[in-house]
Amino acid sequence: MEWKSAIKGFRAHLKLEKGLSANSISAYVSDIEKLEQYAAITALKPDLITLSDLRQFITWVSELGMMPSSQARVLSGVKSFYKYLLLDDIIKSDPSELLESPKKQRKLPVTLSYNEIEKLLAAIDLSKTEGPRNKAIIEVFYSCGLRVSELTELKLSNLYLDIEFIKVLGKGTKERLVPIGGEAINALKIWIEQVRVHVPVKKGEEDLVFLNRRGSRLTRVYIFMLIKQLAALAGIKKAISPHTLRHSFATHLVEGGADLRAVQEMLGHESITTTEIYTHLDREYLKEVITSFHPRN
Repeated sequence: MEWKSAIKGFRAHLKLEKGLSANSISAYVSDIEKLEQYAAITALKPDLITLSDLRQFITWVSELGMMPSSQARVLSGVKSFYKYLLLDDIIKSDPSELLESPKKQRKLPVTLSYNEIEKLLAAIDLSKTEGPRNKAIIEVFYSCGLRVSELTELKLSNLYLDIEFIKVLGKGTKERLVPIGGEAINALKIWIEQVRVHVPVKKGEEDLVFLNRRGSRLTRVYIFMLIKQLAALAGIKKAISPHTLRHSFATHLVEGGADLRAVQEMLGHESITTTEIYTHLDREYLKEVITSFHPRN
């Protein structure tokens, strides 16, 4: 079978039987055209390709500099293509059935040290009107490990500062209670009781904790720019964002010996595997733990 007719049939299959969008079809076809390019090197027809050929194709794609995530997408397209060929009796067995996905590399998140967190806070000009608010933002980010959307949507009615908890509306509108530390509580009280009370609040935004000078909610972009500006003022060269403070919160807890399940709960992660990325502890800490707790030491 020729590649041109196989790809044409696959395109029709995706459109008529799978009901995929034009963009999805284009992406799948593009992946198979990569396989066609590779097959042209050894003049292989689509119905004669073996598992060994497909493994060599994945290696070839990798050598082109394609990331593991992109390789996995190409592999998904190839598997769909051969399922179609099998379904249409063009082939008798699927050579892609035992083809394994390349392992995705998990990038360790950028984090700040406690000293860098303090530098970030010290860079805030408290003499300016927005100073106390900005300090409260950084303190809450680091104390509670919030996502940026959770911070911008934080409500006054969900602050239980007397018992040192806040209620957070996370992904999928799931609520969770998160402990909040003393420094963050103090910063919040100064902002709410001494500064926010003088802000003319826009209708509908009355219950939001953080507002701009016009009384409207803060945007994600504003928070991102704020963190970038403070990092520059603090002389921090790392590429950081609001999420860096969330990563720092989790990393410092894990390094301090916090239970991973507790950290998962505070971060609002669905799966413990997502939280496990924060176990990238330094060697000295690991050595200290083994020395302290291993029965043979």
